Amino acid sequence: MAQAIRKKPVSKSVNAAVSARIAAQDHFRTLRLGTPFQPRIDALAKTQDWYNWAGYRAPHSLWDEELEYFAIRSQAALFDISPMTKYRIEGPDAEAFLDRVTLRDVTKLKPGRVHYTAWCDDEGFVLDDGTLFRLSPKRFRLCSQERHLPWLLDSAIGFDVTVEEETEAVAGLALQGPTSFAVLRDAGFAGVEKLKIFDLADFPHDGGTVGISRTGFTGDLGYELFVPADKALSLWDRLMKAGELRGIRAIGYIALNRARLEAGLIVANADFTTAEHAIRADRLRMPDEIGLGFMIDLEKGHFNGRRAILEARAKRKLRHMLVGLEIEGNIPAEHAIVYYKKSQEVGLVSAAMWSPMAKRNIAIASLARPYGDTMVEDLWVEIYAMRELQYQKLMKRAKVVARPFIKLDRRTANPPADF
Repeated sequence: MAQAIRKKPVSKSVNAAVSARIAAQDHFRTLRLGTPFQPRIDALAKTQDWYNWAGYRAPHSLWDEELEYFAIRSQAALFDISPMTKYRIEGPDAEAFLDRVTLRDVTKLKPGRVHYTAWCDDEGFVLDDGTLFRLSPKRFRLCSQERHLPWLLDSAIGFDVTVEEETEAVAGLALQGPTSFAVLRDAGFAGVEKLKIFDLADFPHDGGTVGISRTGFTGDLGYELFVPADKALSLWDRLMKAGELRGIRAIGYIALNRARLEAGLIVANADFTTAEHAIRADRLRMPDEIGLGFMIDLEKGHFNGRRAILEARAKRKLRHMLVGLEIEGNIPAEHAIVYYKKSQEVGLVSAAMWSPMAKRNIAIASLARPYGDTMVEDLWVEIYAMRELQYQKLMKRAKVVARPFIKLDRRTANPPADF
């Protein structure tokens, strides 16, 4: 008769060691961080198409990338911008500090306003671009694509200012599209109709406040909302309930990227390489070389890169231009090489699409000077199109055109249109 096998009891010290080992390996199990809105986004993610945005798990698409794009242009689209890097900059010298490190004149930015800006290293090469929110006379929020905390802290030496990253503490949503204003109004944000383009204000929400700015990355009527992370889900639910009859839909990055291209907006490390990421010296870009020269305010005091930028202008050292292209046909030319007279390579396309709104084949490209001038003719792009499991080389005519590729009156209409 078989005897029962008695298991030796596991000591508490062994259990503790196993638990400690598992805890130490948890970072392998969490491949990407979740945003404060992740429970709601995961519930809607039918395509399960994810990408890495600054260490966060973000959706390329949620249900249908084509229909998500049309949600922006015909309804209201909700996009999670929480992974966007956010810095709180405050103190008596906050204005002077930001005026020193960014291109635009911060003294002209009034409380309750936002402006688009950029910042450079000492050689005048662009480190990043982003939006600067003036929350009060001595308090700002700087939003960017990349992380810059060590550089900002080093630059703050000598200024009476504090710089802290608040990316995880502050959740963000972009609400974009023709019915976005109506959704906010129906959600009970009384007075939101007073916000003009680039205005911002605080509104009551769930026992606290939510900051709402009339800004966005789509070239459409739209808003961005910032709220403490613990109030994120209640804000999402409030917007989705109010927008049910206005066609509100959550979207992923592919749809947003198409809208921003139509608006002629650029993305760091997609349309240009930032100074900290560039490995090859010829990849560095000055503001004038990526269409940001309009930001440079030479009337204000010294700012990072000022001397180098002035020297490059005076000695004609600027070698590149970031331009809009209109391309023959309807096949997107993303990452296509641009040629002059079909033989001389003069640039590269960084973003391209067939635009449903503009009804034309559009692109953003970096071209060598002077080939980005609108007067230059005989430009061509080399496109490889798949035809029955074989790539076919197509040479299509291109011409330099103004950006944005579309301009929607509803973006700046005041008061905002009620669709």
